[in-house]
Amino acid sequence: MNYKILDKNSKQEVVSLFTAVFSLSEGEKEGELIGNLASELSSRADNQEIICIGAYEKRLLVGAIFFTRLRFNESITVYMLAPVAVRTKQQGKGVGQALIKYGLSEMKSRSVAVAITYGDPSFYSKVGFQPLSENTIKAPVKLSMPEGWLGQSLTEKPIPTINDRPTCVKEFNDPIYW
Repeated sequence: MNYKILDKNSKQEVVSLFTAVFSLSEGEKEGELIGNLASELSSRADNQEIICIGAYEKRLLVGAIFFTRLRFNESITVYMLAPVAVRTKQQGKGVGQALIKYGLSEMKSRSVAVAITYGDPSFYSKVGFQPLSENTIKAPVKLSMPEGWLGQSLTEKPIPTINDRPTCVKEFNDPIYW
């Protein structure tokens, strides 16, 4: 498996991956929704505010993840992992976990203090994410499933309590994703 940081030139293959994966697992409507989100994020992937990382097997994109910056009044570097997609035939083989671990390592190398995600606790706990109270770090938008708000420290220190609500990249400002 080869991993690489993707840029705007990879938009079409990233969008195709997210649309196909979510259409098969969650239905066509969800596939279109997440495909559009991947399209918007890919269009602005700048390797700073929006980072996209792909996993390739030979020349085929088999997985992709996004990390997007959450901004707080305090000077702390926090990124959110979402969305995540692994080609359906590759699921259950550790591709997603390996890709996420690679991504978290990349975030550590950039001095990111905390990684956050919003998803299935049983899956994300396999890569070090733990339940996160909004008393510790608030979500940028009201959560429909608070049990899916997860985080992990990427330093030797525990996740700090941050009092203000962060801002997220504009693509995630829609409550439909929360």
